[in-house]
Amino acid sequence: MLLSIIVPVYNMAADNKLIHCLDSLICQTIDDYEIIAVDDCSTDNSFEIMKGYEKKYPDRFRAIHSEVNLHQGGAKNIGIRAAKGEWIGFIDADDWIAPDMYEQLINKANGTGADIVGCDYCLVDSYTFETGDNIVRNSSYDQVGDIGPKQRKSFVLESGSLVVKIYRLSMILEHDLFFPENIFYEDNAMANSYLLSGKHFEYIDKPLYYYFQHDTSTVHTITEQRCDDRLQAGRIMIDEARRLGFYEELKPELEYSFTRMFYINTLFSYMPGVKHTRLSYVKNMGKEMKSYFPDFEKNEYYINEVHPEEKKLIAMQQRSTLIFMIYYKLLWGYRNLRKKIG
Repeated sequence: MLLSIIVPVYNMAADNKLIHCLDSLICQTIDDYEIIAVDDCSTDNSFEIMKGYEKKYPDRFRAIHSEVNLHQGGAKNIGIRAAKGEWIGFIDADDWIAPDMYEQLINKANGTGADIVGCDYCLVDSYTFETGDNIVRNSSYDQVGDIGPKQRKSFVLESGSLVVKIYRLSMILEHDLFFPENIFYEDNAMANSYLLSGKHFEYIDKPLYYYFQHDTSTVHTITEQRCDDRLQAGRIMIDEARRLGFYEELKPELEYSFTRMFYINTLFSYMPGVKHTRLSYVKNMGKEMKSYFPDFEKNEYYINEVHPEEKKLIAMQQRSTLIFMIYYKLLWGYRNLRKKIG
């Protein structure tokens, strides 16, 4: 079989989100592919919808029900283990794709010998196949070709999204690229591992993937548990770099990437997003950052890329968490007041 498309599903029945996704997969223009939809213990009728597709398209669609809620990482792992395709593609169950997305990606792979091929995506807030102006460039031509030192550095700094790429199943199995289970941000934990395990990368600069924006998506929901998951994703990213043997070669890039995901993104989503912030939580985050990379503030990428105000606040937090939290709350309150007045 040529391709296996893996769809982790959890409570996606409302507003026809799952139907939009699955319809776009059923209508792909290539032959010889399978759709493996894995229900992660949904409490709505998502699995019934999936079973309907399996009944209607028995030669192309498999509906699998996980007996345990494992989050998207666990559902993806179930799909990988069940896959029969030479290539693997992932898609989130509330997104959809162009009818010829996988045909274009596989043709590019066949023409170049690549083992990873990606494209761009567009952000949408309603069901449409109009790309509009909200297009996100997900890779760059500097990353294209045989994967050497330049590409490896670039991948760590800008890995892009996993769901807009295809991967050879043999690469995934050879390098044991299974996802962490029971956490969100599993893609962040494994993006480097997927890209740096390849030998040749290709890119199509077209938005063939439609990324649906809605208020309940992971990126719009901030809780302490979500912050915990992002911290864990950062730890796994570093563990993976050591396991796969590219930690020393890419230490400056990994240091900056870890600082971004583990510390900066978590700190500046936790503070405004979590209702009851805890001093101990922020203090421990800062201490753990220092335990991983004691000199992260001297990192060249950090110096050149991080906003000066963020660097100022981070330096404050490193000196005194209490002063940082008081200052941040006052600053945040002042800015909110100005918005209301303005």
